[in-house]
Amino acid sequence: MEIIPVKIEVLRPPQDDLLSKVKKTRLRLREGDIVAVTSKVVSIWQGRSVLQSSVRDKDVLSKIEADWYLERKYVPGRHVLHTIKNNALIASAGIDASNAGDYYILWPRNPKKTAEKLLQWFKKTYRLKRIGLIITDSHSVPLRRGIVGFALAWAGFEPLYDYRGTKDLFGRKFVVSQTNLADSLAVAAVLVMGEGREKTPLAVIRGVARLRPPKNRRGKYGSLTVPMREDIFAPFLRNVRWRKGGSS
Repeated sequence: MEIIPVKIEVLRPPQDDLLSKVKKTRLRLREGDIVAVTSKVVSIWQGRSVLQSSVRDKDVLSKIEADWYLERKYVPGRHVLHTIKNNALIASAGIDASNAGDYYILWPRNPKKTAEKLLQWFKKTYRLKRIGLIITDSHSVPLRRGIVGFALAWAGFEPLYDYRGTKDLFGRKFVVSQTNLADSLAVAAVLVMGEGREKTPLAVIRGVARLRPPKNRRGKYGSLTVPMREDIFAPFLRNVRWRKGGSS
């Protein structure tokens, strides 16, 4: 597998034209490629920017944007406001002020539909039929320092690779094993794109194994996202003092 970062002109909040700047790059796509694009440039493209001086503080805005939030007083050192938004556990509802000048950048509007819209644009613009797209962001992982990438939204490919029913090296059948392709690819792409001054908010992921066309999957294990009540981490997630945010 190969990951190719793509340099783009800086997008400036509150709003800027992502698509015209992509056209100016040396981006070359092939059938089977996956385009990874950071959520921040997608948000600036949508105008999802809020002037910092227009709100009292970031937490106020985060609570409005969050589906659920946990007050800082419950967090060691009061370092973050934990939130749940778009079925993801993320600090501050994904709101970020890095590489944003005097603005806070919110998450893209309706990430899944936005990913589908961007995918269709890339297909049409680069005259391709079989490509995928991931909108990436980064988050903290429990009991680990540092941040890693994850897929905020995806389109054009099946996000789960299913091992269930197949046999392992010793002939034992897999019962529950599925590989999360969307997040795995996002981790690799974010590592290559970087988090600082790289100016590479876009990457091409090429030669992905186990890639499948998207399916209309049904049933308990057909979706990549899991309701909190069914999640194996429910004992940790449900037994804290969550409050409803403005998006719920």
